[in-house]
Amino acid sequence: MSRSTPATAASARRAVLFLVALLLVSVWAFPVLWALLTSFKTERDVLSWPPSVVFTPTLDNYREVLWGRSSILPNLWSSTVLSCATTALTMLFAVPAAYALARLRYAGKRASGFYILATQMLPPVGLIIPYYLVLQRIGGLDSYGGLTTIYLTFSLPFAIWLMVSYFEDIPYEMEEAALLDRAGRMRTLWHVILPQVRGGIAVTTVFVFLNAWNEFMFAVVLGGNTVRPVTVAMFNFISVEQTQWARLAAGAMVAMAPVIAVGLFAQRHIVKGLTLGAVKGGGRR
Repeated sequence: MSRSTPATAASARRAVLFLVALLLVSVWAFPVLWALLTSFKTERDVLSWPPSVVFTPTLDNYREVLWGRSSILPNLWSSTVLSCATTALTMLFAVPAAYALARLRYAGKRASGFYILATQMLPPVGLIIPYYLVLQRIGGLDSYGGLTTIYLTFSLPFAIWLMVSYFEDIPYEMEEAALLDRAGRMRTLWHVILPQVRGGIAVTTVFVFLNAWNEFMFAVVLGGNTVRPVTVAMFNFISVEQTQWARLAAGAMVAMAPVIAVGLFAQRHIVKGLTLGAVKGGGRR
């Protein structure tokens, strides 16, 4: 009985890993593919039993969700404004804050780091009523400014905590050399540190944008007719009498399209950012 060679064992391992990866991808992809098929069905095809795999596709659902009475185009605009504003403001404040936590020594550094971490542990549902009362008092309900400010309360701590590790991986010698050349703290940050953490900034930007785009709980309570993101607009197709599954699926596909586009566009930067710490490790003293 011949023993298996190392090459055979390696091939078997790769085959097992491939099957496991295929299974995990299938678990994620099946609901998306099923919703995609549903978006091209009529309501009769959707409700037929057994489920019909072969059917005559139609674009009526997309016409309705884009240009019909239940159009979600205004809601897509609301989501775009909220997500872009939240992402821009978050990164504007998160980059210097994460740099300070990672590289500077100052009084209260440990306390501020613990505070940022603690804010991630608060249950969002417990903050809705205080947020509602505050925004009602200052006239910020159903406004882009009010909802963007609320989004900042959970996106900013997340971004700071995520970026601290990237700044800590930069060797101190690079920064010290620039400071010895009298570059100044801000010039060192802009010309020396930030180019080294581009991947981390890209990863954080994408995650902040996705979190803001997919947010629902604060939007449904603190928004209204003026500011109504696309996640809330999905309720247009759900009523007590019936759920319009085909149009709901079409709306979901339209709502996911920008997210998928952002993910594909930033894929290279995301991979580079996620592996940045493993490549650079050891910069912290």
